[in-house]
Amino acid sequence: MIAHIGSLVAAWFAMGFLCPLVVWLVYRDRSDFVRRHALESLNFQISLLIYGIVAAILVAITFGLGILIVIPAAFIGVIAALVVIILATVAASGGREYRYPLTLRLVK
Repeated sequence: MIAHIGSLVAAWFAMGFLCPLVVWLVYRDRSDFVRRHALESLNFQISLLIYGIVAAILVAITFGLGILIVIPAAFIGVIAALVVIILATVAASGGREYRYPLTLRLVK
């Protein structure tokens, strides 16, 4: 649960991946369930960071015109991310598995 909800706190500083990373590093050998949830949260946060970087590059390449696409997409993305993080937190607290949508599974 902390790996999922902690990413919201750290996201205010554009470092949403820190809390899941710490939970994964500390607890990966103690509990397979916690390892899977922390890893899923970490991969989701890294994916969000990559999507943000791609959006910034799009805006830079189009000399600011890309912002007409990026702002509405970012607004929808933030709402969607908040919803799936809450769903993942509820699933973890109930002892169920959860897979984030549109996640690049970079860390195994």
